[in-house]
Amino acid sequence: MDKLQAFFSKKLLETDTHFHRYMYDKINWNSRLIGLTGPRGVGKTTIVLQYIKENLKREEVLYVTVEDFYFVNNKLVDLAEQFARKGGKYLFIDEIHKYENWSRELKLIYDYHSELKVFFTGSSVLDINKGVSDLSRRAVMYHMQGLSFREYLELFEGIVVPKYDLTEIFNHRVVLPEGFHPFVYFEKYLKRGYYPFSIEDDFEIRLRQIINITIENDIPQYAGMNVSTARKLKQLLAIIAESVPFKPNVSSIATMLNASRNSIADYCLYLEEAGLIAQLRNETGGIRGLGKVDKIYLDNPNLMYSLAEDKADIGNIRETFFFNQVRIVNDVITSSVADFNVNDITFEVGGKNKKQKQIQGVDNAFIVKDDIETGYMNVLPLWQFGLLY
Repeated sequence: MDKLQAFFSKKLLETDTHFHRYMYDKINWNSRLIGLTGPRGVGKTTIVLQYIKENLKREEVLYVTVEDFYFVNNKLVDLAEQFARKGGKYLFIDEIHKYENWSRELKLIYDYHSELKVFFTGSSVLDINKGVSDLSRRAVMYHMQGLSFREYLELFEGIVVPKYDLTEIFNHRVVLPEGFHPFVYFEKYLKRGYYPFSIEDDFEIRLRQIINITIENDIPQYAGMNVSTARKLKQLLAIIAESVPFKPNVSSIATMLNASRNSIADYCLYLEEAGLIAQLRNETGGIRGLGKVDKIYLDNPNLMYSLAEDKADIGNIRETFFFNQVRIVNDVITSSVADFNVNDITFEVGGKNKKQKQIQGVDNAFIVKDDIETGYMNVLPLWQFGLLY
């Protein structure tokens, strides 16, 4: 355990606490068993270490990652017992989906050590969702996404803009900081601002690595796939990246991938739960909603620029941004007349020359335009939907 403690101390020393992600204040840190999931690279480890550094006594806490060699010959349940005997109160476990039978051992830790509070993170949402069902009502689960445009401005540009809800955006109550012009930063955000590591020089390489690890390791490990099936997932992702946006035709996709029709829906769900795509349905209900899938987008614009490169379509990027940002705080479903429906309100997304024709005669409808700083009447600036969280 000494080496684990030394590693923990080093990580804590390196943790910057000047900026908190939106999820930091949403988590009820007092719960006995807490899980935090989310795509790779969105900052789950950082938020955990920040909380420890700012709120807990170092001698009462242990942070571990299950990738450590310690767990080759040691079990989590034994570590928890040893830690509790030494007066430990808070056990934080990172990347738990890489540990075999993790849900069973967490259940044992929860039942045997009421004096311990346990927090775990996992990047493979697929495996976590499967395991959480074994934990019944014991675990309180949270899901975190990447940076909003608002968070990007504060973290990378030092510009503090408050959060606004949809009603405030509809009523044109967004107040711009003095001298602030969003389009100095908005394009940069769309290309490389969604992930907290985007400030680093090797951003493109790291993002590609995340995509590859997710497709080649996370999904196949969960679904029991072979190498050839993982290759089909890559092909499917490439098809979606170059579409405007992608309207799924199961038969044609099955032919292109040389796969069965029944497999395509599973492939899409795996990619969605792994944080690589987002499926727009005609009914609410989250990732596993029962509504029919109408369109498929890449999860965020950064993925579009990385995968489609010079083939990235600006109209698709705009819709991807809107869907990605709004779905964090509201259910977003398809519209029969326009692009999206949110809380029975219709949205048509386009450039600054977008006309009203699409929503003519539709009650509670808005045109969302790119390349405008402020809105008027039923016209709203696209960038302002990046201020929701």
